[in-house]
Formats: sequence, structure tokens, C-alpha cells
Amino acid sequence: MSTKVITGPKTRWSYCNVWTPKSINGSNPKYSVSLIIPKSDTKTVKKIKAAIQEAYEEGLSILKGNSKTAPALSILKTPLRDGDLERPDDSNYKNAYFVNANATMAPGIVDADRQEIIDHGEVYSGVYGRASITFYAFNSNGNKGIACGLNNLQKISDGEPLGGKSRAEDDFAEIDDDDEDFLD
Repeated sequence: MSTKVITGPKTRWSYCNVWTPKSINGSNPKYSVSLIIPKSDTKTVKKIKAAIQEAYEEGLSILKGNSKTAPALSILKTPLRDGDLERPDDSNYKNAYFVNANATMAPGIVDADRQEIIDHGEVYSGVYGRASITFYAFNSNGNKGIACGLNNLQKISDGEPLGGKSRAEDDFAEIDDDDEDFLD
């Protein structure tokens, strides 16, 4: 068993903040991504559930803290969430689970051929790819549970950008150069 999981290639990336760390409510800046996993990808879902269980078992002493026992896994906050229940108004999360992963160190990002991606425009909310993630127990400021760390990302294919913002490449793709007479 392992707490590390490589998601399937149909995982969609959302809230993609992988180039520059971002601070949320004054917290330490982190890199992050929300991984949308189709419920039909039962292999990835099974691996994630097993990794969460393993992280729980490995982290029992952390979860106990000063108590004699650790809370049951079933009542702890875990990172695998149901998009149909938690995001019913967002069609991107329909028939999908999602996991929010973050890291203090930048993830490695490669393409389908495992070549490093340098162009920031190639990675955006909406692409499809694999993610290398690791699950671990936490006990901080009275909060206990299982969290998900982001290791690396592999972009497999482009997808419709999420968040309503169009890409510059798409906005100007169909411009008729005849409109440029004012430059003459």
C-alpha cells in the first residue's frame, strides 16, 4: 500500500495555480490545483480511497495528538469529495469526484511525452492530465483529517478553459486581416 497516487489521464484540472504560489486568507503561499476525477474512472477512485486509508493508518499518532485515541476515519475531513453533492450547480463537477491538492514547492509539469512545459499558457484550468499526489494525516489548530499534497503534473490534452475566461489565442484566431486598413 502507498499514500501516493497517480490519477488517470482524464483528470481535469481546475483552479489551476501551479506557476506562482498563492496565499489564501494570509496563510503561507502554496501551489494548488483542484483535480476533477470522473466517477467512471473507478481505478483512480479506488487508489485514492486506499491511499486515504493508508494515510489514516500511518498517521494515527498524529491524529491522536494528546488524546488516547484517534477519531474514526469516517468522521474526519478527507480530500475526496463528491462533485454532485458539493457543486451541484457546476456542470464541470457533474458525475465526478474532486480532490484539492497543494504544495509549498512548485510541482514539476510535463507534457504527454514527459517533456518539461515551460510556456505558462499551456497549463490552465480546463486541461486534462495526470497528477501525482500524496495523502497524509494532519492535526493542526484543532483540525484533524487527511490532506492531499501535490507532487507533479502531466498534461495529456487541452480542454475547454474553465472559469469563463477565453484564451488570447482563441479570441484572435478568426480575425479578418482586411479589417486592418487603418494601418495603411
